[in-house]
Amino acid sequence: MKTFVTTTATVERDWWVVDAQGLRLGRLATEVASLLKGKHKPYFAPYLDCGDHVVVVNAEKIALSGAKAEKKVYYHHSGYPGGLRESKFYELMEKHPERAVELAIKGMLPKNRLGRQMYRKLKVYAGPNHPHAAQQPTVLDLRSRVQAQ
Repeated sequence: MKTFVTTTATVERDWWVVDAQGLRLGRLATEVASLLKGKHKPYFAPYLDCGDHVVVVNAEKIALSGAKAEKKVYYHHSGYPGGLRESKFYELMEKHPERAVELAIKGMLPKNRLGRQMYRKLKVYAGPNHPHAAQQPTVLDLRSRVQAQ
């Protein structure tokens, strides 16, 4: 019997729609990052992008536990001296609600060109509508997985 080796030609990519309404940010991010990596597939290989496309809707209705909404701070730097900027979670949710979900998921992916390739398959939308109906995405209910933990 020959050993099966996963290649990019054998990878099949599915499309998933995840509703983020009422879910915790970290719990959602771990599940979506696992889908983007492809860890749910039997032919997963850590050196290949085996993951699926994921569309996250209702990002504006994501939740945090405790007082994290007031205490959580996001930093970015312009590259110039004194260019460190910070913004609180609630400020980010007012201006760009999808960015908080994107940053949480991106932090759980590999920090190399493979991780950037996986991140390109993520689509996040603040509201319930998305333009990816032509791909016939499957609705994934994370409430049963996330609530049980």
